[in-house]
Amino acid sequence: MGTGEQLVTIAAVLVGALTTHATNYLMERSRNRNQLLTRWDDKKVDAYGEYVDAAKLRIAASVPLYEAREGLRETHRPEEDLRDDLAQASLRWGAAFERVMLLGGDDAIESGHELNVVLAEIDWQATGRVDGSLEEWRERHRAAFRAINAFHEAARADLGIRGRVTGEKHPERDLLVPPARGSSTGSPTGD
Repeated sequence: MGTGEQLVTIAAVLVGALTTHATNYLMERSRNRNQLLTRWDDKKVDAYGEYVDAAKLRIAASVPLYEAREGLRETHRPEEDLRDDLAQASLRWGAAFERVMLLGGDDAIESGHELNVVLAEIDWQATGRVDGSLEEWRERHRAAFRAINAFHEAARADLGIRGRVTGEKHPERDLLVPPARGSSTGSPTGD
């Protein structure tokens, strides 16, 4: 074997080694990037889920306070305790939204801001900061659940999840409310 042939052989080995090294490097980099994205997606799922849970808890904590203030339901708990429950739910909601702000995509964050406006309106009516009728109270709740669905849509899109939670296959549903007191049949909306 001549010197030229040996140089060609050595060059081929070096090119093969460099190609193998470059391929391994790129594959490892891609794998690490994928693991990082998966890790952040897991944290986003947790943040989005916690935020929706906290938003619903805030809504649920406002209901007994509103009903007690308006005389719609008797309660054996003082109004101050009901206000404390709402304040605690609001603290949990605030912490949950901070995680959304840290981890969420732009559309999910904006959708969360829109939900927060409706949650504040529910809170204000429950505490008496704003006046409103029972129908306005119910409309605020309807708006809150529409905003929660919009948040779900934005979160799903951010996570790359196909499908929708609203639309043709999932028509909008109304609030489930008990019939009006004193009514033997009552209407489905309680009016």
